[in-house]
Order: sequence, then C-alpha cells, then structure tokens
Amino acid sequence: MIQCPNCGGNLKFSPSAQCMSCEHCNSQFDPYQFDSKTKDAEERELYDVTVFTCPQCGGEILSTDHAAAGFCSYCGASTILYSRISKEKRPRYVVPFRRTKEDCKKAYKNLMRQAIFAPKELKDESCIDSFRGIYMPYWSYEVVQEGSLHLLGETESRRGDYIITKHFSLTGEVDSWYDGIYYDASSTFEDRISEHLAPFNIGERKDFCPAFLSGFYADIPDVSEKVYENDAKAKVWEENLQRIRQTPQFAACSMKTSGAGAVIPEVKVHMVEETMFPVWFMSYRKKDRVIYTTINGQTGKIVADLPIDPMKYIIGSLFLAVPIFFILNWIFVLTPSVLTVGIAVLGLLTLLIYGMEANQIAKRNSLEEDRGLNWVNNQKARKRIEQSRNKTNERKNNIQEKKPILHTSFEKPKVIGYFGAVIAIIISVLLLVFHPVSDLYYYGGAILSLFAICFTIVSIIQSYNLLSTHKLPQFEKQGGDDRA
Repeated sequence: MIQCPNCGGNLKFSPSAQCMSCEHCNSQFDPYQFDSKTKDAEERELYDVTVFTCPQCGGEILSTDHAAAGFCSYCGASTILYSRISKEKRPRYVVPFRRTKEDCKKAYKNLMRQAIFAPKELKDESCIDSFRGIYMPYWSYEVVQEGSLHLLGETESRRGDYIITKHFSLTGEVDSWYDGIYYDASSTFEDRISEHLAPFNIGERKDFCPAFLSGFYADIPDVSEKVYENDAKAKVWEENLQRIRQTPQFAACSMKTSGAGAVIPEVKVHMVEETMFPVWFMSYRKKDRVIYTTINGQTGKIVADLPIDPMKYIIGSLFLAVPIFFILNWIFVLTPSVLTVGIAVLGLLTLLIYGMEANQIAKRNSLEEDRGLNWVNNQKARKRIEQSRNKTNERKNNIQEKKPILHTSFEKPKVIGYFGAVIAIIISVLLLVFHPVSDLYYYGGAILSLFAICFTIVSIIQSYNLLSTHKLPQFEKQGGDDRA
C-alpha cells in the first residue's frame, strides 16, 4: 500500500486525474514521487509486488496494493486470493489507465441492451460490478530496415495481336524505423482477445513506476520475446512494401520481390522492451465454462463473449416466424411440393452451419492461433521430456524423437446434432420421390422435419456457446519469468 503523505490513507492511481489520488483526503500526487528506485543497480531492475494466487485455477496477478481481490479475474471464482511477496523485473514502459470502472460498466450495459439473446445472469448488477483493472504485459519491438533495394518490375501492353512485356530493374534506398510494434507477453491472455482489443496508443506510454499499479493488478510475462520477432519483421516489410508500391516511379509496374536479381534489405529487431498495457477484465463462471469481457483501458474498446440463451432464441424465433409465414403465404402459393423443397434446403443449411461450427471448435481446440500459449505449453512439454530422459536412459532414443505435444481434453460438438437436419432431408427426399396422393403426408412430414431441424438449431446454439466461452483455465505459473 502506498500511504498518503498528508493523512496516511491509501493512494491509488486515478485514471480520470492521471495522478495518485488519496481516497480519504482527496490529495493528488505525481506517481513518480513514489518511485522506489535508488542508485542501486538491483533496485533499478526489480520492484516489490504482492502476488495473488488463485487456489482454484492457479492464475497469478500482481499488485502493489495489499488488499486481496474478492474473486479471481481468470476463472471467476469467488475466493480470497492468498498473497506472497515477490520481486519482479521492472517493465520499461507503462500505458496508464484512462477509462474508469464506471466507464466500463456504462459501456457493458450499452452492449447488453443490444444483446437480446444473452443469458440474464450476464445482465445482473453483481456481474457488471466485477470489473478489475489489470496491466497486461506486452513486448514492444523497435524494428529497422535500411539498405539498397533492387526489385524486378514488368509492364504489359497490347498492340494488335501482340502482347508486349517490358522488364525493369527497380532500385532505391530503404531507410525505415518502427517503434511500438507490440504483442502480448502473457500466455493467460488469448492472442485473439489481444488482437481485437488493439490498437493502443503507444505515444501515451510513460516510464514505468510501481505507483501506476496501485489500485490495479498486473499479469506476469511468461512468453519469450523471440516468439513474435518474425511477426514484427514481417509486419514491417509488409508496411514498407505497401509504401514502395505507392511510389510513383514504381506504381506503374507489377513488382516481383523474389527471384534472381532481387535484393531486399534485411529487417532487424533493434530493441525489445516490456510495456504494460491497461485492460479492464471481467469473468463470469458458469459450471466449467468461463465468459470473458475485456475493455481497452486506454480507448474504451470492448471485446465480450456473448453466449446465447437457447430458450430466449427459440421464443424470439417463433415470434418472428409467425408473421414471416403469413407474409410468404400471402405473396407465394406454398404447395406441398414447394414446402417440401424449402424444408430440404433449410435442412441442408443447418447441416452446413453445424459442420462449420464443428470445424471452428476443432481449430480453436488445436491452439494453433494462440502463439504465446502454444509456446509456453511446448516449453513445458520439453521440460517433461528432458526430465524423463534424465530419469530413464533406456528410453533416450525414443524420447529424442518425440515432439512436444499438449494433452488437453476439450469439449466437442456432439455428433448427434447432425441427426436432426439429416432426418429432415431424408423425409423431404422420400416425399419428393414417392409423391403421396394425400397432402396430409406432406404436411405431416413437414412438421416432423421442422421439429428435427429445431433439434439441430439447438445443437448449433450449444456449439456457438462453446465457441463464445472458454474452458476453466488451469495455470502452472511459478511467480514470474526467468528474467526476475
């Protein structure tokens, strides 16, 4: 806790005032006035924090405030977070919070007014009040590309029956410097959420001071800066290439960036610095699923998981379906054969949508999209393999050939969800093939088919809810990265 020099109360960083504010006497101070840095080299590199570890999921958050949180920001469990003191390596920069908790609650309520099919518990006031401010660690890359550029260019023109191709040698000098290309450095923070929360205004970053953390929490960096170096380089080259294409001398040609004679200056990472970015974080736990809502603490951009309440969706669909049915019946003549064909098409569409969701769930479960989490899990797997290698020399050759694999159980969409749409299609095909004399067979088959399709639609909603929520996290953090 940072004490107020005037009254001894608790000082916290105020996003609205952009300074340290006392909650008792309303005094305000410059955050750097409470920087614990001294002339000692070790003190400049490290700073003291309280580490709260959730006993349920193992998630860890740092704070300079000694008051324990009322719930875990990662798994949503209502629990007292046990604390311990730790020394962590100081980040180079911090982007302070600008949005207050009240701003977040207002933005979330506006979002919930539009989410008419969201479960009612997400609109509960106790849920809305559970926002916590967390500084998330990011790697900020300084990237340069300079040197001589040589590309191959072509232009084509037509003259009569001939196509005339002209070849050009495009040369120039590249001298570029980029600062503030950032990627999140925490495996607990999904890359997908991090990308959607962007951009942060790197121009507002400040030299790090522990006082900025007062009243907030911070996550621990556990992803190596090497993981995203190639991404930062590729981003710089893509940006430079786009600018080169816009150069008047080069714009008239179609350029080739590879092949014999092409010379491209090397893109180099000049420096990597850890920067803390502000994120408001809210989690709601329902059984073994967690629903996340995150808000950019600088710009107010909101990224939320919005599952669907199946009962609300079905009731809303029925209210919408009745007027649509009468409108279509007034415009078109729904003969039994047309109705059967329409139901068959509807069955095919639901079957296709369910299959697409199954593929998306499989892709999400593969963890291919989350580079940071993948890297951390591979590092753990390598350590386990190394331990096994040291313990059992007889299995040495077999272990060396193994690749690190993350063994995790995931929920999958049930195969039975396909059956409803398949049954509807089969009924429609049989009716069209055998052409029953009585229309009652058509209408009876149409009713059965619609019930079967509704079954698949409910399965689609359940699959969507798997995609829009997260499995209960289980962390193995040990209190910081190896740089501390």
